[in-house]
Amino acid sequence: MKKLSAISGPLAIAMLVFILMGANLKQASACTNFLVTKGASTDGSTMISYAADSHVLYGELYFRPAADYPKGTMMDIYEWDTGKYLGEIPQAEHTYSVVGNINEHQVAIGETTYGGRSELRDTTGLIDYGSLMYITLQRAKSAREAIKVMTNLVDKYGYYSSGESFSIADEDEVWILEMISKGMEEKGAVWVARMIPDGYVAAHANQARITTFPKVKENNWFDKDQTTFHSPDVVDFARKMDYYDGSDEDFSFSDTYAPVTFGGARFCEIRVWSFFKDIKSGMEKHFDYAKGDIERGEHDYATNRMPLWIKPEKKLSVHDVMNAMRDHLEGTELDMRKDVGAGPFDRPYRWRPLTWEVDDQTYVNERATATQQTGFSFVTQSRNWLPDAIGGINWFGVDDAASSVYTPIYCGVKDVPEKYEEGYGSLMEFKDDAAFWVFNQVSNFAYLFYNRVQPEIHEKQQALENKFINYTPAVDKAAENLYKKDKELAAQFITDYSSNTANDLVNEWKEFYGYLFTKYMDGNIKRPNPDQQNPHLKQPGYSKEFYKRIIEDTGDKLKMKE
Repeated sequence: MKKLSAISGPLAIAMLVFILMGANLKQASACTNFLVTKGASTDGSTMISYAADSHVLYGELYFRPAADYPKGTMMDIYEWDTGKYLGEIPQAEHTYSVVGNINEHQVAIGETTYGGRSELRDTTGLIDYGSLMYITLQRAKSAREAIKVMTNLVDKYGYYSSGESFSIADEDEVWILEMISKGMEEKGAVWVARMIPDGYVAAHANQARITTFPKVKENNWFDKDQTTFHSPDVVDFARKMDYYDGSDEDFSFSDTYAPVTFGGARFCEIRVWSFFKDIKSGMEKHFDYAKGDIERGEHDYATNRMPLWIKPEKKLSVHDVMNAMRDHLEGTELDMRKDVGAGPFDRPYRWRPLTWEVDDQTYVNERATATQQTGFSFVTQSRNWLPDAIGGINWFGVDDAASSVYTPIYCGVKDVPEKYEEGYGSLMEFKDDAAFWVFNQVSNFAYLFYNRVQPEIHEKQQALENKFINYTPAVDKAAENLYKKDKELAAQFITDYSSNTANDLVNEWKEFYGYLFTKYMDGNIKRPNPDQQNPHLKQPGYSKEFYKRIIEDTGDKLKMKE
């Protein structure tokens, strides 16, 4: 029998970073998802965002064309994080086209890892969370079908990964699915899926967020009135493992299978809180919880948690979601620009490790939404008023979202932009026109002189994204007109537009790097001088506040004598 890999080409590596869980260090992926229903968006689209954060992840755009396979074909499964071979499962006879994390039917999936109870890891399972996402995208035509496929796969073949939160959207609905393996003694997983009410938004960032939920007798997958699904034994398994002894009504999935700790709040929930606070007033009441001050009640459950979803005070545009992915906790008590760690140029970043010790006391660095070690990020849009091939857009960016630019990739494309495609460079193979390396050159230069360089990056980033967003209605209309006459021609049109826009963006960003480097190198600021050979030169040095810090640290050592 023919065997096929779930993910061909270079595998994405989503290595784990340390986060402080109470008194212990636990590994967890550093990702962020925002979920927006069509009633909460300005144009009626559903949206999910995802940042794939890892110090060893090369940002590239995955592409799997639709395909047909003979009955009996088997596919090999490799763990997404490490490339480890896990086993084989039967291949579907037909698979759908997938670009990044959205398929040709506008189904999009993102994830964040929350870990949960370590004893529930099943190292004999065949399906890890990465394979689960991409296999499902190749097999599902709706969000509900995706949940059915995902839960059936892990029940049948075993779930290899630790606890995960998944965002799942189609053109009409947005869902959050949280699952965790049953461990080595019992195959499968326990899980809960909830549909985000229309008009609301949700978020998750490496901490399980579904608490109590309505219990159902059976999962009627395509009954539109059913907005919660769960594994039949989600509560009974917890009782069996002595995790819980209360009533079904009081059972909380998150508090039982992934109890929130200082690290789960300060390093994870804080990013959810920072998103929520900008779109709904009153979120300050949850700030103590988000920074790690957790109040406990019955069953040791946290009692001051944030809601799973909120209704924003104004509808969100796709650009609003893009910019939410760029948050560094600015303007809050935890603003990283305001202490000595920011350096002389107000940098809102801290180099890892995440925790550090002085005199036997452990301290933390903040873990904001935008981070330097992002491999890729995206915001997907699914739009029910357009044909599927045109309705889905993967707004895709590589490297740090704060200094990247999201370029539109239509879900019905036939291939992907050369400068973003798999294998065009790698983490240890510098390629000077690969998107990942071009955007990293700009962002890493900005880290040196942040408050000078980043404003210019932001201005250009916003202008380019606004241009792409403003072009979208015209591109949609042209593609839709072609689609009515010739679907293949329409597919080629959106492929050419997506690829040309993305490749041209990389070329423009490469030139932008040359401009920034020339202007700001060596701590100077230069601008052209048409009247002389040499440019105008400024040497602004540091701010008065930073000079005062130097004096406080050095005393009279640097004082100039008569």
